[in-house]
Amino acid sequence: MIRIKAGVPRSRRPRTYSRPRRRALALGLPTLWGAVAVGYRFGCPLAEQTGLGARIVTSAVFFAVGTGLILHVRRALLRELRQARMVAGAAQSVLLRPLPPRLAGLNVAAAQLSADRGASIGGDLYEAVATEHGVRVVMGDVRGHGLSAIGTVAAVLGSFREAAHDEPELGRVLGRLDRALARHLREQARAEHPAGGAPDPDSPVAEEFVTVLLLEIAGDGELRVINCGHPWPYVLSGARVEPLSVADPLPPLGPFPLPTDLTATDCGQLLDGESLVLFTDGAEDARSPRGHFFSLPEALAEAVRDRPVSPQAILRAVFTALLHHTNGRPTDDIALLVLHNERAHQRAPLGARGADISGSAAGARATPTHPQPTTHG
Repeated sequence: MIRIKAGVPRSRRPRTYSRPRRRALALGLPTLWGAVAVGYRFGCPLAEQTGLGARIVTSAVFFAVGTGLILHVRRALLRELRQARMVAGAAQSVLLRPLPPRLAGLNVAAAQLSADRGASIGGDLYEAVATEHGVRVVMGDVRGHGLSAIGTVAAVLGSFREAAHDEPELGRVLGRLDRALARHLREQARAEHPAGGAPDPDSPVAEEFVTVLLLEIAGDGELRVINCGHPWPYVLSGARVEPLSVADPLPPLGPFPLPTDLTATDCGQLLDGESLVLFTDGAEDARSPRGHFFSLPEALAEAVRDRPVSPQAILRAVFTALLHHTNGRPTDDIALLVLHNERAHQRAPLGARGADISGSAAGARATPTHPQPTTHG
C-alpha cells in the first residue's frame, strides 16, 4: 500500500495501477495473438488459399507480429528484473550495510559472497561498531544459506546493533542475541502452525542455529572474544598467519541454553601493523571440482607476501583464489572481514601474543589461560 503525503500535487502522485497494467499487457498480448492466429486459421478465407504468394504474405505478417510481441514481453521481464535487483540492493544496504573504511584507528574491509546465483545477501552476517567499550565486531553464520536465512540474519544483526552500545560486557551482548534469536524462532514456528499446534520436530525451524563470534578490541589493542561454534579468526603479523586461539568454542546459539557464566576470553593484543581476519566456514569448506578443500591460511599467506598490504587487497586476493578453487561455483555463503590495526600504541610485552605451535607451518597463538567452558553445568 502506498501512502501519499498531504500537499503532494495529484499529477505527481505515483500510480498504483501502473505495475499491474504492465503485467496484464505482458501476459494478455501473447494470449490475444494466439486467439487471432486461431481465428485467422479457421475463419479467414485468405488462410484457405494454397497459392505460394498468399502463404508467404501470411507467414511474413505472423512472423513480424510474433517477433514484436516477443520483444515486448522481453522488455517487460527486463524491467521487472531491474526493479527486483534494485530492491535487493536496498535490502542489502540496510541488512548488511557497508562498513566504514576506518573505525577508531582500525582499517576495515568486508565482503560477502552468496551461494545463490543472483542473490546479493545470504546466511552470513557481520557488523563492526565503535562504542565506548571499544570496537565490537560480530561474525555469524546461519544454518542453511541464501534467501531463506535472511530473516534470522536480520534478527541477530538488529539485536547486536542495539546491545553493542548498551551492554558493558560481551557476555550480556551475547545474551541479548540469544534472546532475539529465540523470539524470531518462536515467531517462525507460530507462522508455520497458526492453529497453535505443537511445532513439528522435523521442521527446519526446530533445527535452526547460528554460529556467532563476538569480538571486542579495546583502545590498547586488547582482544576479548566469545565464540559460539564459529571458526577462530586468523592473525596476520608480517608474513605469518596464525589462528587467534585454539580453545574449544561454545555450542552455537539456538539448540542449547547458554551457560550462566559468560566471561569473554582474553586473546592478547592486536599489535600495531597486525591484521585480524574473520570469516565464515564457507571459506574453509569450499571444495574444488575434484573435492579438495580450500586452504585459507595458504591464501592469506600468499596475500600478505608482498608488503605493505591493505585489507581491501587481502579480500580481493582471497576471493579471487576462492572463485578459482571452486570454478566460480561456491556451494555455501562466504563472508570475510579484515581489521588492520593502524593505532600508534606501545607494543605489548614479550609473550603477550603466545608462542608458535611446534609442527605447524603457520603457527598459532597460545591457548588462553581461561578458555571458554564447553559444558552448561
